[in-house]
Amino acid sequence: MSKKKPSVITAKSEKFLEKYLNNASPTGFEAEGQKMWLKYITPYIDEHIVDTYGTVVGVINPKAKYKVVIEAHADEISYFVHYITKEGFIYLRRNGGSDHQIAPSKRVNIHTDKGMVKAVFGWPAIHTRGGKTEKPPKMDNIFLDCGCESAKEVEELGIHVGCVVTYDDEFMILNKRNYVGRALDNRMGGFVIAEVARLLKKNKVKLPFGLYITNAVQEEIGLRGAQMIAERIQPDVAIITDVCHDTNTPMISKIDQGDLSIGKGPVLSYGPAVQNNLLKFGIDVAKKEGIPFQRLAASRATGTDTDAFAYSNKGVASMLISMPLRYMHTTVETCSKEDIENVIRLIYNMLLNLKSGQDFRYLK
Repeated sequence: MSKKKPSVITAKSEKFLEKYLNNASPTGFEAEGQKMWLKYITPYIDEHIVDTYGTVVGVINPKAKYKVVIEAHADEISYFVHYITKEGFIYLRRNGGSDHQIAPSKRVNIHTDKGMVKAVFGWPAIHTRGGKTEKPPKMDNIFLDCGCESAKEVEELGIHVGCVVTYDDEFMILNKRNYVGRALDNRMGGFVIAEVARLLKKNKVKLPFGLYITNAVQEEIGLRGAQMIAERIQPDVAIITDVCHDTNTPMISKIDQGDLSIGKGPVLSYGPAVQNNLLKFGIDVAKKEGIPFQRLAASRATGTDTDAFAYSNKGVASMLISMPLRYMHTTVETCSKEDIENVIRLIYNMLLNLKSGQDFRYLK
Protein backbone atom coordinates (compact mmCIF):
# COMPACT_ATOMS: atom_id res chain seq x y z
CA MET A 1 0.00 0.00 0.00
CA SER A 2 1.40 3.39 -1.03
CA LYS A 3 1.94 6.06 1.60
CA LYS A 4 -0.44 8.99 1.67
CA LYS A 5 1.29 12.07 0.30
CA PRO A 6 1.71 15.05 2.63
CA SER A 7 -0.85 17.82 2.23
CA VAL A 8 0.03 20.64 -0.12
CA ILE A 9 -2.70 22.89 1.32
CA THR A 10 -1.55 24.79 4.40
CA ALA A 11 -3.69 26.15 7.22
CA LYS A 12 -2.98 29.67 5.92
CA SER A 13 -4.05 28.65 2.42
CA GLU A 14 -7.28 27.14 3.74
CA LYS A 15 -8.03 30.32 5.65
CA PHE A 16 -7.67 32.29 2.41
CA LEU A 17 -9.92 29.77 0.66
CA GLU A 18 -12.67 30.28 3.26
CA LYS A 19 -12.47 34.07 2.95
CA TYR A 20 -12.37 33.88 -0.85
CA LEU A 21 -15.41 31.59 -1.10
CA ASN A 22 -17.46 33.60 1.39
CA ASN A 23 -16.92 36.75 -0.67
CA ALA A 24 -19.48 37.29 -3.42
CA SER A 25 -18.16 37.49 -6.99
CA PRO A 26 -21.18 37.54 -9.33
CA THR A 27 -20.74 37.56 -13.10
CA GLY A 28 -19.93 41.09 -14.24
CA PHE A 29 -19.26 42.24 -10.66
CA GLU A 30 -16.16 40.21 -9.76
CA ALA A 31 -13.98 43.12 -8.62
CA GLU A 32 -13.85 42.51 -4.84
CA GLY A 33 -13.02 38.84 -5.24
CA GLN A 34 -10.40 39.64 -7.86
CA LYS A 35 -8.71 42.14 -5.54
CA MET A 36 -8.63 39.51 -2.80
CA TRP A 37 -7.17 36.88 -5.14
CA LEU A 38 -4.53 39.25 -6.54
CA LYS A 39 -3.42 40.25 -3.05
CA TYR A 40 -2.95 36.58 -2.19
CA ILE A 41 -0.84 35.69 -5.24
CA THR A 42 1.20 38.92 -5.38
CA PRO A 43 4.15 37.51 -3.33
CA TYR A 44 4.46 34.63 -5.82
CA ILE A 45 4.49 36.53 -9.14
CA ASP A 46 6.68 39.04 -10.98
CA GLU A 47 3.94 41.28 -12.35
CA HIS A 48 0.23 41.27 -13.09
CA ILE A 49 -2.35 42.26 -15.69
CA VAL A 50 -5.90 43.47 -15.08
CA ASP A 51 -7.96 43.80 -18.26
CA THR A 52 -10.90 46.09 -19.08
CA TYR A 53 -13.56 43.75 -17.68
CA GLY A 54 -11.64 42.54 -14.61
CA THR A 55 -9.81 39.36 -15.56
CA VAL A 56 -6.64 39.20 -13.44
CA VAL A 57 -3.40 37.54 -14.56
CA GLY A 58 -0.36 36.95 -12.38
CA VAL A 59 2.77 36.59 -14.51
CA ILE A 60 5.98 34.71 -13.71
CA ASN A 61 8.95 35.23 -16.04
CA PRO A 62 7.13 37.79 -18.22
CA LYS A 63 9.95 38.34 -20.72
CA ALA A 64 9.95 34.73 -21.92
CA LYS A 65 8.78 34.19 -25.50
CA TYR A 66 7.02 30.85 -24.87
CA LYS A 67 3.82 31.42 -22.87
CA VAL A 68 1.86 28.96 -20.74
CA VAL A 69 -1.52 29.74 -19.17
CA ILE A 70 -3.04 28.03 -16.16
CA GLU A 71 -6.59 29.27 -15.84
CA ALA A 72 -9.80 29.23 -13.81
CA HIS A 73 -12.86 31.46 -13.83
CA ALA A 74 -13.70 33.82 -10.98
CA ASP A 75 -17.41 34.51 -11.42
CA GLU A 76 -20.39 32.92 -9.71
CA ILE A 77 -24.03 32.64 -10.71
CA SER A 78 -26.45 35.23 -9.34
CA TYR A 79 -29.62 37.18 -10.11
CA PHE A 80 -30.54 40.69 -11.21
CA VAL A 81 -33.37 42.75 -9.74
CA HIS A 82 -35.84 42.92 -12.64
CA TYR A 83 -39.18 44.23 -11.32
CA ILE A 84 -40.32 45.77 -8.04
CA THR A 85 -44.05 45.55 -7.26
CA LYS A 86 -45.97 48.41 -5.68
CA GLU A 87 -46.21 46.27 -2.51
CA GLY A 88 -42.39 46.04 -2.32
CA PHE A 89 -41.80 42.48 -3.56
CA ILE A 90 -38.92 41.92 -5.97
CA TYR A 91 -38.82 39.70 -9.06
CA LEU A 92 -35.57 38.66 -10.68
CA ARG A 93 -33.71 37.63 -13.82
CA ARG A 94 -30.87 35.13 -13.89
CA ASN A 95 -27.25 36.21 -14.21
CA GLY A 96 -25.82 32.86 -15.31
CA GLY A 97 -27.41 29.48 -14.63
CA SER A 98 -29.02 30.13 -11.24
CA ASP A 99 -31.30 27.29 -10.12
CA HIS A 100 -34.79 28.64 -9.37
CA GLN A 101 -35.87 25.39 -7.67
CA ILE A 102 -33.54 25.88 -4.70
CA ALA A 103 -34.56 29.51 -4.12
CA PRO A 104 -37.60 29.34 -1.76
CA SER A 105 -36.61 30.11 1.86
CA LYS A 106 -33.03 31.08 0.94
CA ARG A 107 -31.43 34.20 2.41
CA VAL A 108 -29.77 36.61 -0.03
CA ASN A 109 -27.68 39.75 -0.24
CA ILE A 110 -28.75 42.53 -2.59
CA HIS A 111 -25.71 44.52 -3.70
CA THR A 112 -26.43 48.27 -3.80
CA ASP A 113 -24.44 51.50 -3.89
CA LYS A 114 -25.53 52.03 -0.27
CA GLY A 115 -24.14 48.67 0.80
CA MET A 116 -25.54 45.17 1.22
CA VAL A 117 -29.28 44.78 1.81
CA LYS A 118 -30.57 41.53 3.32
CA ALA A 119 -33.61 39.79 1.84
CA VAL A 120 -35.24 36.37 1.65
CA PHE A 121 -36.86 34.33 -1.07
CA GLY A 122 -40.40 34.16 0.28
CA TRP A 123 -42.67 31.21 -0.46
CA PRO A 124 -46.27 30.43 0.52
CA ALA A 125 -46.60 28.14 3.55
CA ILE A 126 -47.34 24.48 2.84
CA HIS A 127 -50.84 24.91 4.35
CA THR A 128 -51.80 27.44 1.68
CA ARG A 129 -50.45 25.94 -1.53
CA GLY A 130 -53.39 23.84 -2.74
CA GLY A 131 -52.12 20.26 -2.39
CA LYS A 132 -52.09 18.48 -5.75
CA THR A 133 -52.56 21.71 -7.67
CA GLU A 134 -49.64 23.56 -6.06
CA LYS A 135 -47.14 25.23 -8.39
CA PRO A 136 -43.42 24.42 -8.34
CA PRO A 137 -40.85 27.24 -8.06
CA LYS A 138 -40.30 29.01 -11.38
CA MET A 139 -38.62 32.23 -12.42
CA ASP A 140 -42.02 33.91 -12.80
CA ASN A 141 -43.20 33.07 -9.26
CA ILE A 142 -40.13 33.22 -6.99
CA PHE A 143 -39.70 36.62 -5.34
CA LEU A 144 -37.68 38.49 -2.74
CA ASP A 145 -39.00 40.08 0.44
CA CYS A 146 -36.71 42.67 2.02
CA GLY A 147 -39.17 43.71 4.72
CA CYS A 148 -40.57 46.69 2.87
CA GLU A 149 -44.21 47.67 2.32
CA SER A 150 -43.88 49.64 -0.91
CA ALA A 151 -41.72 50.08 -4.00
CA LYS A 152 -40.68 53.50 -2.65
CA GLU A 153 -39.40 51.96 0.57
CA VAL A 154 -37.44 49.37 -1.44
CA GLU A 155 -35.87 52.10 -3.55
CA GLU A 156 -34.95 54.10 -0.45
CA LEU A 157 -32.74 51.16 0.57
CA GLY A 158 -30.78 51.69 -2.65
CA ILE A 159 -32.38 48.80 -4.53
CA HIS A 160 -33.14 49.38 -8.21
CA VAL A 161 -33.51 47.36 -11.39
CA GLY A 162 -30.10 45.93 -12.23
CA CYS A 163 -28.87 45.39 -8.66
CA VAL A 164 -27.22 42.00 -8.36
CA VAL A 165 -28.37 39.37 -5.84
CA THR A 166 -26.30 36.54 -4.34
CA TYR A 167 -27.11 33.81 -1.85
CA ASP A 168 -26.05 34.33 1.77
CA ASP A 169 -24.38 30.98 2.47
CA GLU A 170 -20.93 30.31 3.90
CA PHE A 171 -18.08 27.84 3.53
CA MET A 172 -17.79 24.76 5.71
CA ILE A 173 -15.83 21.50 5.87
CA LEU A 174 -17.90 18.30 5.86
CA ASN A 175 -16.57 15.27 7.76
CA LYS A 176 -13.02 16.70 7.64
CA ARG A 177 -12.64 15.69 4.00
CA ASN A 178 -15.03 17.70 1.81
CA TYR A 179 -15.26 21.42 1.14
CA VAL A 180 -18.83 22.80 0.95
CA GLY A 181 -20.15 26.19 -0.10
CA ARG A 182 -21.55 28.32 -2.88
CA ALA A 183 -19.33 29.22 -5.83
CA LEU A 184 -16.88 26.35 -5.58
CA ASP A 185 -17.71 26.58 -9.30
CA ASN A 186 -15.18 27.88 -9.94
CA ARG A 187 -13.40 29.86 -7.30
CA MET A 188 -12.01 26.52 -6.22
CA GLY A 189 -10.15 26.62 -9.54
CA GLY A 190 -8.85 30.08 -8.68
CA PHE A 191 -7.59 28.67 -5.40
CA VAL A 192 -5.87 25.78 -7.21
CA ILE A 193 -3.89 27.96 -9.60
CA ALA A 194 -2.96 30.33 -6.77
CA GLU A 195 -1.60 27.36 -4.81
CA VAL A 196 0.42 26.25 -7.82
CA ALA A 197 2.00 29.71 -7.89
CA ARG A 198 2.71 29.48 -4.15
CA LEU A 199 4.41 26.09 -4.51
CA LEU A 200 6.58 27.32 -7.40
CA LYS A 201 7.78 30.20 -5.22
CA LYS A 202 8.20 28.06 -2.12
CA ASN A 203 10.30 25.50 -4.00
CA LYS A 204 12.29 28.19 -5.85
CA VAL A 205 11.38 26.77 -9.25
CA LYS A 206 12.85 28.63 -12.22
CA LEU A 207 10.53 28.10 -15.17
CA PRO A 208 11.98 28.16 -18.70
CA PHE A 209 8.83 29.86 -20.02
CA GLY A 210 6.43 32.62 -19.05
CA LEU A 211 3.60 31.46 -16.79
CA TYR A 212 0.30 33.36 -16.89
CA ILE A 213 -1.87 32.51 -13.86
CA THR A 214 -5.25 33.62 -15.11
CA ASN A 215 -8.46 34.18 -13.13
CA ALA A 216 -11.00 35.05 -15.81
CA VAL A 217 -14.36 36.77 -15.49
CA GLN A 218 -17.75 36.07 -17.11
CA GLU A 219 -17.45 32.35 -17.80
CA GLU A 220 -20.97 31.68 -16.58
CA ILE A 221 -22.54 33.71 -19.39
CA GLY A 222 -20.49 32.42 -22.33
CA LEU A 223 -16.72 32.19 -21.61
CA ARG A 224 -16.42 35.92 -22.30
CA GLY A 225 -13.50 36.75 -20.02
CA ALA A 226 -11.42 33.89 -21.41
CA GLN A 227 -12.14 35.01 -24.96
CA MET A 228 -10.81 38.48 -24.22
CA ILE A 229 -7.73 37.52 -22.24
CA ALA A 230 -6.69 34.75 -24.66
CA GLU A 231 -6.33 37.39 -27.37
CA ARG A 232 -4.27 39.58 -25.07
CA ILE A 233 -1.87 36.91 -23.78
CA GLN A 234 -1.62 34.89 -27.03
CA PRO A 235 -0.35 31.77 -25.22
CA ASP A 236 1.25 28.66 -26.68
CA VAL A 237 -0.33 26.32 -24.10
CA ALA A 238 -3.41 26.64 -21.88
CA ILE A 239 -4.20 24.33 -18.96
CA ILE A 240 -7.72 25.06 -17.77
CA THR A 241 -9.22 23.93 -14.47
CA ASP A 242 -12.94 23.87 -13.74
CA VAL A 243 -15.53 21.59 -12.15
CA CYS A 244 -17.58 18.68 -13.48
CA HIS A 245 -20.42 16.59 -12.04
CA ASP A 246 -20.05 13.85 -9.46
CA THR A 247 -22.53 11.33 -10.88
CA ASN A 248 -22.68 9.02 -7.87
CA THR A 249 -25.39 10.84 -5.93
CA PRO A 250 -29.10 9.96 -6.29
CA MET A 251 -31.14 10.94 -9.36
CA ILE A 252 -28.24 11.17 -11.85
CA SER A 253 -27.96 8.84 -14.85
CA LYS A 254 -24.47 7.51 -15.49
CA ILE A 255 -25.59 6.61 -19.02
CA ASP A 256 -26.15 10.32 -19.66
CA GLN A 257 -23.44 11.85 -17.46
CA GLY A 258 -20.67 9.23 -17.14
CA ASP A 259 -19.27 7.65 -13.98
CA LEU A 260 -17.35 10.21 -11.92
CA SER A 261 -16.96 10.60 -8.18
CA ILE A 262 -15.44 12.98 -5.67
CA GLY A 263 -12.39 11.54 -3.94
CA LYS A 264 -11.19 9.55 -6.95
CA GLY A 265 -8.96 12.18 -8.47
CA PRO A 266 -8.91 14.93 -11.10
CA VAL A 267 -11.00 14.41 -14.24
CA LEU A 268 -9.27 14.67 -17.62
CA SER A 269 -11.57 15.47 -20.52
CA TYR A 270 -11.57 14.18 -24.08
CA GLY A 271 -13.12 16.28 -26.83
CA PRO A 272 -12.33 18.31 -29.95
CA ALA A 273 -11.17 21.36 -27.99
CA VAL A 274 -8.72 19.25 -25.99
CA GLN A 275 -5.37 18.95 -27.78
CA ASN A 276 -4.56 15.24 -27.79
CA ASN A 277 -0.79 15.49 -27.40
CA LEU A 278 -1.13 17.91 -24.47
CA LEU A 279 -3.67 15.57 -22.90
CA LYS A 280 -1.29 12.62 -23.31
CA PHE A 281 1.45 14.72 -21.70
CA GLY A 282 -0.83 15.37 -18.72
CA ILE A 283 -1.74 11.69 -18.41
CA ASP A 284 1.93 10.67 -18.56
CA VAL A 285 2.77 13.14 -15.77
CA ALA A 286 -0.13 11.88 -13.63
CA LYS A 287 1.04 8.28 -14.02
CA LYS A 288 4.65 9.18 -13.33
CA GLU A 289 3.70 11.05 -10.13
CA GLY A 290 1.16 8.47 -8.94
CA ILE A 291 -1.72 10.95 -9.17
CA PRO A 292 -5.11 9.19 -9.58
CA PHE A 293 -7.34 10.52 -12.35
CA GLN A 294 -10.68 9.92 -14.01
CA ARG A 295 -11.76 10.39 -17.62
CA LEU A 296 -14.68 12.27 -19.18
CA ALA A 297 -15.90 12.40 -22.78
CA ALA A 298 -16.95 15.99 -23.47
CA SER A 299 -18.51 15.60 -26.93
CA ARG A 300 -18.69 18.74 -29.10
CA ALA A 301 -17.71 21.27 -26.43
CA THR A 302 -16.38 21.17 -22.88
CA GLY A 303 -18.61 24.08 -21.85
CA THR A 304 -15.61 25.62 -20.09
CA ASP A 305 -12.98 28.26 -20.83
CA THR A 306 -11.01 25.48 -22.56
CA ASP A 307 -13.16 26.10 -25.63
CA ALA A 308 -12.35 29.81 -25.65
CA PHE A 309 -8.58 29.30 -25.39
CA ALA A 310 -8.41 26.37 -27.80
CA TYR A 311 -10.02 28.24 -30.69
CA SER A 312 -8.26 31.58 -30.15
CA ASN A 313 -5.16 32.96 -31.86
CA LYS A 314 -5.18 30.48 -34.76
CA GLY A 315 -5.38 27.63 -32.22
CA VAL A 316 -3.84 27.15 -28.76
CA ALA A 317 -2.90 23.70 -27.39
CA SER A 318 -5.39 23.40 -24.54
CA MET A 319 -6.55 20.82 -22.02
CA LEU A 320 -9.07 20.63 -19.19
CA ILE A 321 -8.46 19.32 -15.69
CA SER A 322 -11.72 19.19 -13.72
CA MET A 323 -12.61 18.71 -10.08
CA PRO A 324 -15.65 16.45 -9.47
CA LEU A 325 -18.38 18.45 -7.75
CA ARG A 326 -21.65 17.50 -6.11
CA TYR A 327 -24.75 19.73 -6.30
CA MET A 328 -23.43 22.21 -8.89
CA HIS A 329 -25.11 25.64 -9.00
CA THR A 330 -26.54 25.23 -5.51
CA THR A 331 -25.43 26.76 -2.21
CA VAL A 332 -23.97 23.44 -1.02
CA GLU A 333 -21.56 22.61 -3.83
CA THR A 334 -19.30 19.87 -2.46
CA CYS A 335 -15.84 18.68 -3.49
CA SER A 336 -13.09 16.53 -2.02
CA LYS A 337 -10.06 18.18 -0.41
CA GLU A 338 -7.96 15.25 -1.66
CA ASP A 339 -9.09 15.91 -5.25
CA ILE A 340 -8.15 19.58 -4.91
CA GLU A 341 -4.70 18.64 -3.68
CA ASN A 342 -4.24 16.24 -6.58
CA VAL A 343 -5.27 18.86 -9.13
CA ILE A 344 -2.66 21.19 -7.61
CA ARG A 345 -0.05 18.42 -7.78
CA LEU A 346 -0.90 17.56 -11.37
CA ILE A 347 -0.68 21.12 -12.69
CA TYR A 348 2.48 21.79 -10.68
CA ASN A 349 4.21 18.67 -12.00
CA MET A 350 3.08 19.34 -15.56
CA LEU A 351 4.80 22.71 -15.33
CA LEU A 352 7.97 21.10 -13.94
CA ASN A 353 8.04 18.68 -16.89
CA LEU A 354 7.10 21.20 -19.57
CA LYS A 355 9.90 22.49 -21.79
CA SER A 356 10.14 25.92 -23.33
CA GLY A 357 9.02 25.71 -26.96
CA GLN A 358 7.50 22.24 -26.50
CA ASP A 359 5.48 21.44 -29.61
CA PHE A 360 2.08 19.81 -29.10
CA ARG A 361 0.88 20.02 -32.69
CA TYR A 362 -1.08 16.99 -33.97
CA LEU A 363 1.42 16.31 -36.75
CA LYS A 364 5.05 17.26 -36.22
